[in-house]
Amino acid sequence: MSSRTSPLTSLRSALRTDVTSSLVVFLVAVPLCVGVAVASGVPAELGLITGIVGGLVTGLLPGSSLQVSGPAAGLTVLVFTAVQEYGVPALGVIVLVSGLLQLALGALRLGRWFRAISLAVVHGMLAGIGLVLIAGQVYALADRKAPGSGPSNIASLPGLLADVLGSGPALTAIGIGGGTIAVMTLWKKLPGKAQLLPGPLVAVGTATALTVTLDLPVKRVEVSGLVAAIQPPALGEFARLADVGLVATVVAFTLIASAESLFSAAAVDRLHDGPKTDYDKELMAQGAGNTLCGVLGALPMTAVIVRSAANVQAGARTKLSRVLHGVWLLLFAALLPDALGLIPTAALAGVLIHAGFKLMPVKELGPLWREHRGEAVILVVTAGAILVTNMFEGVLVGLALAVAKAAWEVSHVHIDVTDPGEGPVRVGIQGNATFLRLPRILDTLERLPADRPVELNLAGLRHLDHACMSALQNWTEQHNAQTVTVGNAAVPV
Repeated sequence: MSSRTSPLTSLRSALRTDVTSSLVVFLVAVPLCVGVAVASGVPAELGLITGIVGGLVTGLLPGSSLQVSGPAAGLTVLVFTAVQEYGVPALGVIVLVSGLLQLALGALRLGRWFRAISLAVVHGMLAGIGLVLIAGQVYALADRKAPGSGPSNIASLPGLLADVLGSGPALTAIGIGGGTIAVMTLWKKLPGKAQLLPGPLVAVGTATALTVTLDLPVKRVEVSGLVAAIQPPALGEFARLADVGLVATVVAFTLIASAESLFSAAAVDRLHDGPKTDYDKELMAQGAGNTLCGVLGALPMTAVIVRSAANVQAGARTKLSRVLHGVWLLLFAALLPDALGLIPTAALAGVLIHAGFKLMPVKELGPLWREHRGEAVILVVTAGAILVTNMFEGVLVGLALAVAKAAWEVSHVHIDVTDPGEGPVRVGIQGNATFLRLPRILDTLERLPADRPVELNLAGLRHLDHACMSALQNWTEQHNAQTVTVGNAAVPV
């Protein structure tokens, strides 16, 4: 009798594991979708709508078979800032245009180029997001409204502490939020079977049950209904694309959402042995999802590593699991909308603070500093720049540092001076002579004897930029009006 598994049995097994995986992802997604929406300053239902689109639309499209899309904590700060500055109606325009740009980038086969971004900048970006997220959600943990920007949130922390110590309801809210963080942290230490239920769901569920049972005086999620939450952008809102600030926000949304999705895809590919991601198709899938989210006035989406990892670890084999997770979100939002109104906002703040800490590479920073000090500096500076400015400007600072570091490391030169005691002094230059190394080259040349001719041998140079060539020619002409020796040939200067 053959021991081979029949195709029908394999299909049934795959369907069973995909259905089970979809339920796990759904349970992870619910508190995160709601929490990201509340932290972004929009109705909780908009987070669920983005999760639904991520499952039913992006989940069906080709690209990455196992990663799951939805609203991400990494975009919370950017969305909150955009909503505060331009209003909820303009959010649909921003997300819609960002989605169209992602479609265009994918069609032009530019998806793979997002992998060229410095890893230190990416980790710095995530760390900066984590810092801003924590600084803002500390206020929500105490049922207070955050002042706004990262520096304002940090500067106002002493005032928050004084306010909380004199308020019973605020201390109760902190107890709920702190308990949520504690449950999520300790849940990972329990035996494997206990972890069949996702930590965020257990933490938020426990906090909600205590709040309802004890009728605690804490803020809860405001519910407006799934249909009422949908706010397609009016035609007049598109006129705001003439605003340079709004266009910059669109660019930031596009680049950060695309980068986060494709970095997530690379990470998920390392977790399974199935088909790997087609980056251009995945970028187009994300673009299609964000375009629809924009039409519905919902939050922007990215591929999310937390949900994706949960999907793979639960045994998912095909894209059916991520599509079904969108179905479960739709049924939950349609059939149990009042359940959202029972959730304390402090518990959701706890979920996001926990997510913010996970975004910071605390364990990796020490080894990185010892082995690649320049990369560690880029990471820290990028995170700090995001905290004191904003996401877009902070990432630009990080990218500029990464480019400068790469240029500096590439432009290594070795200068060999041979002085026979009489006659011409011979100077050989090898490596890459760029303007970054020009001060060192000129300092070496200017220390040579002024009363003797100098021969420059440039045959060992792999690259000589215009600035260096002009400076060498000028120095040689002024020094001895002789010749510059290039390789074995003497050419007049």
